[in-house]
Amino acid sequence: MHIIPNRRRFLAGLAAAGTAGLIGAPSSARADPLPETTTVRLPRYFDDDGGCWAALGIAGELLRAEGFTVQDVQGDLSVDNSMWLAGGETDFDITMASMLMLLVDAGVPVTVLSGLHTGCFEVIANDNIRDLTDLRGKKVGVYALNDHPHVLTQLLVAYVGLDPKRDIQWVTAPGTTPTDLFIDGRIDAFLAGEPVQQHLRARKIGHSIFNNAVDRPWSQYFCCMIAGSADYVNKYPIATKHVLRAILKGADLCASDAPSAARQLVDRGYHRSYDYTLQTLNVIGYDTWRDHDAEDSMRFYGLRMQETGMIKSSPQKIIAEGTNWQILDELKRELKT
Repeated sequence: MHIIPNRRRFLAGLAAAGTAGLIGAPSSARADPLPETTTVRLPRYFDDDGGCWAALGIAGELLRAEGFTVQDVQGDLSVDNSMWLAGGETDFDITMASMLMLLVDAGVPVTVLSGLHTGCFEVIANDNIRDLTDLRGKKVGVYALNDHPHVLTQLLVAYVGLDPKRDIQWVTAPGTTPTDLFIDGRIDAFLAGEPVQQHLRARKIGHSIFNNAVDRPWSQYFCCMIAGSADYVNKYPIATKHVLRAILKGADLCASDAPSAARQLVDRGYHRSYDYTLQTLNVIGYDTWRDHDAEDSMRFYGLRMQETGMIKSSPQKIIAEGTNWQILDELKRELKT
């Protein structure tokens, strides 16, 4: 009964934020032909306090305001969310460049469209560990082997000279989480996103030995990128542009008025905690999608993955076969303000 009023309040809040062009399409968008479809399936982590997907929550509401039918999809939480896109459950995904490289290398028909933001992960360790090199011989927790925390942490330790296969004891524990394993002292470190980092800091448990928002060279590249099903992108290029525009407008609001974005996301039920959401939006680089080079990010991760034997194809081959920057280039011109 309250969906429509809440949505009106959500959109009114976006309008009050004063972000140029956020409500309604700009004149260049109105000049676009009608989208080939007005149906799209977007992934959603329900009741998630992390800010990695904040722009996606805003995008869904903007697309509904345009007349799109948006289906929020929560796939199997026991697998990486990139598998939702690979399995045909969603039409678009926000995930790490490394996971997208793996999909394209495996022949999965996905198309990377844009970078989204930088910096949303930290490696949390116990007090005996000072930096990534100290992880040699230590137990590092992951939700599952080959999910994005496992892939990224392997790349991190390989970059500082460790062998991720021989030097690290990877620990998975079905039925629990790396956070619980760490609190119980059963692992020495793990890769954490928000709000886990915030909960641990509040309880003074562990400390950060790596933060991809600030630690170079990782902070110079996109953490999360936007990809679509190749079938959807090829069949519905105009609809794809509408979806990508909405996500990037969501990123603009997160960067320009984090308090308003956080309030609207909590009011609509996308996140639980206003304070945690605001903290996250203030540190994630949502203002980088125009300035950072998306192809550079793919190449950087691809080279690291090639060095560790994670991919068989060259990064350039993957970029040639699995990316399309044309719509992004158009939107950079449209969304200058």
